[in-house]
Amino acid sequence: MFGWKSKRSFTRELVITPPAPLAGRHGISIVACVKNEASYIEEWIRFHTAIGVRHFHIYDDGSTDGTMDILRSLLPADALTIVPWIMRIRDQATSVVLNGQAIAFAHALLNFGGRYDWMAFIDVDEFLLPRRDRTLEEALRHVKGFPNISLPWHMFGHGGHRVRPAGPVCLNYTARVAHPERQGGNASNFKCIVDPTSVTGVSVHRFWTKAFGDRTSNDAGMVASVRDRKAEAFYSAENLQLNHYYLKSQQELAEKVARGWSFDDTTEKYRQKVAETARYIEHDVVEDRAMAAFIARNHIDLGPSAIPVPETMHDRTS
Repeated sequence: MFGWKSKRSFTRELVITPPAPLAGRHGISIVACVKNEASYIEEWIRFHTAIGVRHFHIYDDGSTDGTMDILRSLLPADALTIVPWIMRIRDQATSVVLNGQAIAFAHALLNFGGRYDWMAFIDVDEFLLPRRDRTLEEALRHVKGFPNISLPWHMFGHGGHRVRPAGPVCLNYTARVAHPERQGGNASNFKCIVDPTSVTGVSVHRFWTKAFGDRTSNDAGMVASVRDRKAEAFYSAENLQLNHYYLKSQQELAEKVARGWSFDDTTEKYRQKVAETARYIEHDVVEDRAMAAFIARNHIDLGPSAIPVPETMHDRTS
């Protein structure tokens, strides 16, 4: 069961009774809310399958571009669960937009969580990169079983691409925020990996557990409260880095803004949010080729995951 944690923040925080662990539970699943990601989903699936993800729970927000067909062609039935999940919901009394993503996460925990050792809650433009190990499960051993892990965004910019280049996103974009621990606003946040049988509180970017409340671990085993995890000392990508390919090319960024977001009331509000985040990302960047090195070292096949673009269109800004 679940309920709202508080009236004033009910769109963000949910209280649940943790699911009981099932006999034989094992492995890692990813939970993601998805809409019209046909151009990007294959690369994301192939990569996370290669690092040992056992199952994908996909909450489909009304995709119309064949995304679900691609998923079914890539994954066997025992590795994929698709849940229809239209996310535009309002509270009747206040007209506040409810966060359908947080509700989806609670649904996944309650209905499927007992099957797995870990559940990761990320988006299709986010990749979990093991830094010293071959698999995600190996990387998670460094937290020594702590049930709530927070991974800071490592935000990647457009890298000079004006239009979408051919090839995988995670190989094309290698310029990221130089100091994620010093960022603010919309460019500074975390995504979480949790032991689903321990979770008592759910939101998009933070979780609570029955034994540790809001305390959470970084990828190296350092534990802090949710409030204190934004201290510079907590920021770590020693063993596991969360790459967030937020901007991509200027063309794709414009398309992203045009699509809007389910939880902003107006297009203008979303446009301002994206513009602010883009300024943060592009203000101070470094070259980060750790993902490319990992893929090459482990011979990961990402497949034909991007729509080819004519060579003459591969313009880059100076």
